[in-house]
Amino acid sequence: MQYLKGRKAVVSGGGSGIGKAVVEQLSAAQVTTAIADLHLPTDSPSNTHPFTCDVTDAAAIDRLFAHVQQHLGTPDVMVCCAGQGIHEKLTEGDPEKWQHVINTNLMGTLRMIRAFVPGMLEAGHGDVVLVSSVSAGQAYPYGGVYAATKTALQVIAETLRQEVLPAIRVSVVAPGVTDTAFFDNTISGYQTAESIGYGALTASQVANAVLYALQQPPEVSINHITLRPSAQVF
Repeated sequence: MQYLKGRKAVVSGGGSGIGKAVVEQLSAAQVTTAIADLHLPTDSPSNTHPFTCDVTDAAAIDRLFAHVQQHLGTPDVMVCCAGQGIHEKLTEGDPEKWQHVINTNLMGTLRMIRAFVPGMLEAGHGDVVLVSSVSAGQAYPYGGVYAATKTALQVIAETLRQEVLPAIRVSVVAPGVTDTAFFDNTISGYQTAESIGYGALTASQVANAVLYALQQPPEVSINHITLRPSAQVF
């Protein structure tokens, strides 16, 4: 963790699930962290700064940026975990719900990039981690909209990597089934980690992968990590 101690981070979706686990591990590594989420935890570590933020709202991202600059300065690390699932058939689903998922999973991440990465470039260093999914590039019934947003995120990540190298490292962490409140917050359709039937990762196991990428020495860039329950087929 020697490369993380004393750094500053901002984590979208940091109030629960994978994002909260990332915040906890960053905090343990002595990284001062801004938590951005619609619903903030009541048990945040002492070296964190919670900010209510809806990543689908451009004005909310602007306010988040101003708060982070005021309280932390330019972050060294940005981890984008905010996301929402949807499980609908394309011929029967609700386009308004699809738009919300696109705004959260894709546009929310793009807004975070646009807000925070220019400062990292000016500082001459930084790390960006996007939490994607094994569903990226993987078509499956009822998962078209969600998988499309995660596929787009991976294209965004590779584009960003090429645009900001060598100053900023860009990593994608793509987990398989993970046992979090993600399934409870899915807009429509109902699944659980158990009902999918492959077993499940824990949020902390995914956060371990995020921290693995971040703790590499500056000359090493881990650009993509896929992790799954060992029984997961895709």
